[in-house]
Amino acid sequence: MVSKEEISMVGFTIVAYAGDAKTDLLNALKLAREGKFEKAEKLIEEANNLLVGAHNAQTKLMSQEANGEELETTFIMSHGQDTLMTTMLLRDEVKYFIDLYKQNLALRAEIEQLKEEMN
Repeated sequence: MVSKEEISMVGFTIVAYAGDAKTDLLNALKLAREGKFEKAEKLIEEANNLLVGAHNAQTKLMSQEANGEELETTFIMSHGQDTLMTTMLLRDEVKYFIDLYKQNLALRAEIEQLKEEMN
C-alpha cells in the first residue's frame, strides 16, 4: 500500500510542476500581448514540458492503483490534481488568445496598408 506521505509528496510534485507551468503561461500571454510571439512560444513549450512532468507523476500513481494497490486520497493530492487540470485548461486558453493577438496584429497591419494606399 502506498502511504499517505508518498501520495502527498506526489501531490506536492504535481503542484510544483503545474504552478511553474502556470507562471510560464501567464508570462507567455503577457509577451504575446506585447507582440513578442517567439518568446511567448518558447514559454509555452517550457510550460508543456513542466506539465509533462506533472502528468508523469500523476500517471505513476494511477498505474499503481490500476495494478491493485490501495491509495488514499489526500488534500494535497486533490490540490495537485486541481492545479494540474486548471493549468492545462489555461494552456489551451493562452494558445487561443495568442492566436487572436497574432490575427489582430495582422489585421492592424492590413488596415494601415490600406490607409497608406488611400492617401
